[in-house]
Amino acid sequence: MRTGLITLIAAIVLIMAFRDKEVSPGKSSFSQYADSLFQTNVDSAFIAGASILVYQHGDKLLDKSYGFASLELSAPIPENASFEIGSVTKQFTAAAILKLADAGKLNLDDDFTKYLKFDTKGKKVTINNLLNHTSGIASYTELNEFWDLSIESHKRDSLVRLVEKKDFLFEPGEALIYNNSGYFFLGLIIEEVSGKSYEDFLQENIFDPLGMNHTYYCSTQKVVKGKVYGYNYAPDGLKQKPYLDHTWPYAAGSLCSPTEDLLIWMKALHQGKIMKNELYHSLITPGTLADGTRVRYAKGLTNSTNFGHQMIAHGGGIHGFLSETRYFPNEDLYIICLVNTTGPKGAGYFAEEITWKLLDKIPYQKEKIDIDLQAIAGKYQGQGRGRMLSIEVASLDNGLTILFEGAQTPDTLDTYIGHSTWMKNNDIITFQPDRCLTDFISGFYSLEKMK
Repeated sequence: MRTGLITLIAAIVLIMAFRDKEVSPGKSSFSQYADSLFQTNVDSAFIAGASILVYQHGDKLLDKSYGFASLELSAPIPENASFEIGSVTKQFTAAAILKLADAGKLNLDDDFTKYLKFDTKGKKVTINNLLNHTSGIASYTELNEFWDLSIESHKRDSLVRLVEKKDFLFEPGEALIYNNSGYFFLGLIIEEVSGKSYEDFLQENIFDPLGMNHTYYCSTQKVVKGKVYGYNYAPDGLKQKPYLDHTWPYAAGSLCSPTEDLLIWMKALHQGKIMKNELYHSLITPGTLADGTRVRYAKGLTNSTNFGHQMIAHGGGIHGFLSETRYFPNEDLYIICLVNTTGPKGAGYFAEEITWKLLDKIPYQKEKIDIDLQAIAGKYQGQGRGRMLSIEVASLDNGLTILFEGAQTPDTLDTYIGHSTWMKNNDIITFQPDRCLTDFISGFYSLEKMK
């Protein structure tokens, strides 16, 4: 009897050991892949450092940091390291606006000049237009005059007046061009209707209730434990980032946070703990342009398909820092990457590599080309982000090439999905008579064919 019991216990222990071995190698292999990916880029001086957090089904698959918080001091990335997260800030700003709308303090269809003095030259621009980048107002980060202002401290109204003098890029609602002015204005609206500073409103209504104890409004003066330094990539070695006064990124990009706090935020947001269900769906649901065209940018978040997988995401870039937050609802997968270097290997690059280590790419279904390619060939031009955008389209026997102005070589459009539309990675390029529509997720441009 005793011998049988010992044998049974031994068998159970053996089974559990094998079960652990079945689970551990997968995690170990994934961790080893991430170690190699990040450490190679630290060693090659593409980045100074990075933090990555991957969470799925209640389990942290990866929670690591690589490289240095300070190259000068050879200081490694600390625990709860806070990075400047740039435009990842926008989802917090959008959520704050929706909370104020829910409280009856404003309406998303209100003309924003109800809350902020601004001459729209007779055009109606709604709060919703500001949220989804369809206002047509000039974006201050694309203005040459802004960069002299960016290292100085002035009243925020000075930036409003600078933008006010500029012409609209397009009629409100007719296009989607990524616009930091809209989110700067939203920050001022939050302050106007709440009676609190932007940072205090977020602290009291989001950060404190969620226990995001290491998230805050960035400062160029305040000493904050765990904040990492930022760098810029250069072929001859990493350089210190240039100075930027945090008066200006503001509600468009002035928050600092670690990966751990961002996971708290993303889980709370997507699990219905931040706002009512109808407000959440408003936050993540892209709208339409004035002509009915559906876009893929919602409110401070994009909602699109990444090779067959729904992805709700947003990245950020600011002097010395690049960030990426991704949520895949069907896979219950969260990916957060923060890098303290601007350059070719940013947070989006690493997040993409990590994504396809965990998920399988589902190629877009190719259709037989059923249109006259020669009729499409030609030069197209229209308003892009911060400049006029020109492309040259040439026909091949079985497809098209597209050459963007300034590029050295053309790209081949080889995935035709029907209805005069091609996919280039996740970009959608559609040709209409005398027009080319380019949907880059965070930008939807209409380019006219040159005669």
